[in-house]
Amino acid sequence: MSLTSEQVRDGIDIVAAQVPGIASALERVGYPEPRVRPTGYKTLLRTIVGQQVSVAAAASVWNKLEAELGEEFTPQCLLSRDFDALRACGLSRQKQGYARSLCELVEAGAVNFDNLPADDEEAIAELTQIKGIGRWSAEIYLLFAEGRADIWPAGDLAVQAGIGQLLGLAERPSEKETRTVAEDWRPHRGAMAVFTWHVYNNPAL
Repeated sequence: MSLTSEQVRDGIDIVAAQVPGIASALERVGYPEPRVRPTGYKTLLRTIVGQQVSVAAAASVWNKLEAELGEEFTPQCLLSRDFDALRACGLSRQKQGYARSLCELVEAGAVNFDNLPADDEEAIAELTQIKGIGRWSAEIYLLFAEGRADIWPAGDLAVQAGIGQLLGLAERPSEKETRTVAEDWRPHRGAMAVFTWHVYNNPAL
């Protein structure tokens, strides 16, 4: 269940009441739309497919995978294909290793997307045991697919740049600084992450 429009708006409103720069930005750019991804292993698999390639290239690879495996493919479908079959879909050796790691863990029950730990840090730790899935990918999954309200992907460059714009900083803050700035925004940091992306992509600021 992703964050709803109401949850995003309420979270931003609460933080904007504390921070004048955010309130001012909100008047100029308005509220963002919520970002939604389906729960389950396929969302992380698409993250792996999209690493270090353009959006168009990632979409092409995904379409080829669905053509090869079927639109409703299971982890076992991917595991049953050999290297050449997946290479023909556009998956490099490295990405095949990541994809197989993900599917093997799901098949073994080591990662259960229907029952990830309720604690955010524990859930991140479980997701990052998958090869190719770092903290940022895990945080994006928990925010967009599960709608966890206090996820704060401080390592995201657009989040850092958006925070710099919102707070009128001379330069983009570091990951540590971005994390520190948002401590007072708990438990609404997920809504603020969505807002910082909105600010970053909006020419009105």
